[in-house]
Amino acid sequence: MVLLHVLFEHAAGYALFAVKEVEEIGMLLPQVEESVLNIGKFNSMVSLAAFFPFKSAQAALENINAIFAGVVHADLKLFLETNLPNAGKKKAVLGVSDSKIGAALQEELGLSIQTSGVVAEIFRGVRLHFHSLVKGLTAQAASKAQLGLGHSYSRAKVKFNVNRADNMIIQSIALLDQLDKDINTFSMRVREWYGYHFPELIKIVSDNSMYCRLAQLIGNRKELSEASLESLEEVVMDGAKAQAILDASRSSMGMDISPIDLINIERFSSRVVSLAAYRLELQEYLRSKMSQVAPNLAALIGEVVGARLISHAGSLTNLAKYPASTVQILGAEKALFRALKTRGNTPKYGLIFHSTFIGRAAAKNKGRISRYLANKCTIASRIDCFSEVPTSVFGDKLRDQVEERLSFYETGEVPRKNVDVMKEAVKEAGDVAAEIKRKLDKKEKKRRKREKKLKEENCETNGEAEAENGQADTSVTKKKKKKQADEQMEVEETPAAENGAEDTNTPAKKKKKRKAEATEAEPAEETPETPVSEKKKKKKKKDNAE
Repeated sequence: MVLLHVLFEHAAGYALFAVKEVEEIGMLLPQVEESVLNIGKFNSMVSLAAFFPFKSAQAALENINAIFAGVVHADLKLFLETNLPNAGKKKAVLGVSDSKIGAALQEELGLSIQTSGVVAEIFRGVRLHFHSLVKGLTAQAASKAQLGLGHSYSRAKVKFNVNRADNMIIQSIALLDQLDKDINTFSMRVREWYGYHFPELIKIVSDNSMYCRLAQLIGNRKELSEASLESLEEVVMDGAKAQAILDASRSSMGMDISPIDLINIERFSSRVVSLAAYRLELQEYLRSKMSQVAPNLAALIGEVVGARLISHAGSLTNLAKYPASTVQILGAEKALFRALKTRGNTPKYGLIFHSTFIGRAAAKNKGRISRYLANKCTIASRIDCFSEVPTSVFGDKLRDQVEERLSFYETGEVPRKNVDVMKEAVKEAGDVAAEIKRKLDKKEKKRRKREKKLKEENCETNGEAEAENGQADTSVTKKKKKKQADEQMEVEETPAAENGAEDTNTPAKKKKKRKAEATEAEPAEETPETPVSEKKKKKKKKDNAE
């Protein structure tokens, strides 16, 4: 008699195995370990009692999540209640691999659960020969089911938010640096190229982007006149500078330029101007991404420096794992290792040197403020990395703390304590998070309402179309019925007409009636002539008699 059943959870479904000779197997545990590898011997010990395949991948994911959480799913409960036999007075013994789900089954169904001893070896054999024990299941199908469920389970567990992807920030800041180099190189090429024709413009205009726009606008300096003064002012944003450009063009020492050379210079200048415009758009994009991914770090140290820190660390998560001492010298690794090798002074700052706080501090306080700023950057990056609702409240408070510390180094004014500042920040962040959540709920409600309205409009449109089709079908049906009724009346009235019955309603009878009327009308026209002919005949007879 089978006293033990084993529940095996697979990606394809639930399986219930009946174990024979449990006591003998328990006594001969080493022999069981050897016989597990042999499918023939294992089949003599274990047989499949029932199998419940999952209907879909979603159902499999729901069941595996329930097992992981230690909750009895409805499918598992129904499967066990249906297939687990009642052993009379003795409760059925069920072997499971996880004690967590075993405790839930014991509480839910009142079963006697076993998780140790021979159950572990039985599970090892079932896991090895599962595709052979279940009919219709191949090893390839079982492998595919496991792979698909593994991917689905991992994807569900990893909470990935596309709006907070720091990879976009890394690529953006790298492209921004590359654009800065390229625009600088191309602008110098435009200066050198156009300088042969108008060398005085280089001294008047120092900005590279503005110089390229002027080279594109002016073209041939000999064609520059008073009419072009207004357009020059729009570019340089200075009336005196525009007048200086006009005066310099009249007395320039530059060489003449051919039209084809001028066309190429204008084309290249337009490319440089478009690159400069794209750089501004990319910087705005970087600012928006930083406000979504790391708002506190951006509010503390700025979008560009914060993006450089994230890019140098590899990700926001890596930056959050770094201690403050590492963040302080991030970007100055060469100087650090050189100082360690030569036993010199280690660097005080790396990428955070580009922050405005380091530049505003005095020379003797640069190391202090860089250490304090690195500490606050570490706190801000950790808040950004692990907070659910991104807000810039903590970043603003941390920035105020750095300002107070900078003021303390200069004036001696004691700054506020970190505990008090963080309490205020937590309170404000809670209010901001509640407001953001309320807005998101309102937005979601509007979206659902809009979808519902659109669905109703579609239903009404379909109903009107069906009604129009129904009316058209009704009119066609009525016409057909009327035509059939007319034909039937003709068929019924034809014998009556043959029997002498007159019917003026049918078209054939109307035609016959018109013909009869015409025939009767012809003798009626001759009736006036009949008496005259009779008088003539009578008179002729009388003359013959005389």
